[in-house]
Amino acid sequence: MRMTGPGLAGPRERLGRSLFARVAGPDGPRNRARIHGTPGPRWFGPERPILRVHGDASMFIGGLSALLLQSLHPLAMAAVAAHSGFRGDPWGRLQRTSTFLATTTYGTAEHAQQACDQVRAVHARVSGTTADGEPYHASDPHLLCWVHVAEVDSFLRAHQRYGLHPLPDDECDGYVADTARVAVALGIPDPPRDRAELAARLASYRPELRVTPQALDTTRYLLLNPPVPLAARLPYGLLAANAVSLLPGWAAEELRLPRLPVVEDLCVRPLGSAVTAAIRWAMAPARRAAVTPPA
Repeated sequence: MRMTGPGLAGPRERLGRSLFARVAGPDGPRNRARIHGTPGPRWFGPERPILRVHGDASMFIGGLSALLLQSLHPLAMAAVAAHSGFRGDPWGRLQRTSTFLATTTYGTAEHAQQACDQVRAVHARVSGTTADGEPYHASDPHLLCWVHVAEVDSFLRAHQRYGLHPLPDDECDGYVADTARVAVALGIPDPPRDRAELAARLASYRPELRVTPQALDTTRYLLLNPPVPLAARLPYGLLAANAVSLLPGWAAEELRLPRLPVVEDLCVRPLGSAVTAAIRWAMAPARRAAVTPPA
């Protein structure tokens, strides 16, 4: 059944505005106008794969899966638990992250660099010690690289499974190369630049990864007690189930998340594709309203 026609325009626009407000926050319209409407050179031209990946509704699943994967590094998890405020202001954290991604992907080179400089300034103030006595510092390039590769791998996995137009092989490598541009600006000196390097870098972190009480607590919070209205629990649950199915098998096992391949193939993934398509449908008018960023 096609979801078109004038009778659906009102509900579609209301749903799209509601989703956009949740993800982008109260300053979303103003930020969108600044990001897309400011003239000037961009880090990425309109043909670059990063624009297609970060502009697709599959990012809803990829972002949630990235949070689960990132929690397996004890130092990263300790820093998030102590300093990010994701429990007290989860939507604010999501909105800041989405604005950063939009700015570095679509904004002017000047605004993209400013956004990276602001993140680096925040990271410079974040340090502490884990419950096991290990010191951490958010500006540590090794720790930053873990956060980066977990995000890039999750975003690309999600796009290739749920995206409207999955990338061909060479553009998958191009996406990793695009994200490396942002990583360098964030203080990561040698980020992976193709899928082979991405896979190797992820594998290199495996000895450092383990589940901690904080990681399990975060997993329960994200999957079982999310900060969403009651009416949104069902679609969120579908996104969450697909975020789990997107994880590498070893990561799901570490987080003690059950995996049933038959159920995933017959039920979870088709429903994930359906809810992603519904989000894409609802948010399409907002994307058409945005000014296409110049190259």
